[in-house]
Amino acid sequence: MFKTIERAADCEVLSVIRFLNARNVLPSEIHYQICQVYGDNAMVDGIVRKWVRMFNEGRENVHDDVRSGRSCLVNDDLVRKVNKRVRDDVSQFLICPCTFLRFQGLCSMTLSVVANIAGGRTL
Repeated sequence: MFKTIERAADCEVLSVIRFLNARNVLPSEIHYQICQVYGDNAMVDGIVRKWVRMFNEGRENVHDDVRSGRSCLVNDDLVRKVNKRVRDDVSQFLICPCTFLRFQGLCSMTLSVVANIAGGRTL
């Protein structure tokens, strides 16, 4: 059994893909080996295939390209405001105590997702 490496840098996993691809290892086998060492959630099969295709087309850089576009509009302050508004107005959504608990859990999960989009931080 292999030792699992947690929290690997993206460029490390991409370097493994580039190396194994250069050795003519099939993308499905590359994905299998990555999952063995980096865990099942390291990278999905389709992304491995995408990177194999890019390396076959001549890409050599294992670092993500800088992306242009709009900056993220979500910040910690906005997450706090949404959280406060939902908690202040939750009474209008109450049907029964069970619904409140499910609603509260859903709000917590949603805010965690928004916070992760904002920069990997949860409140």
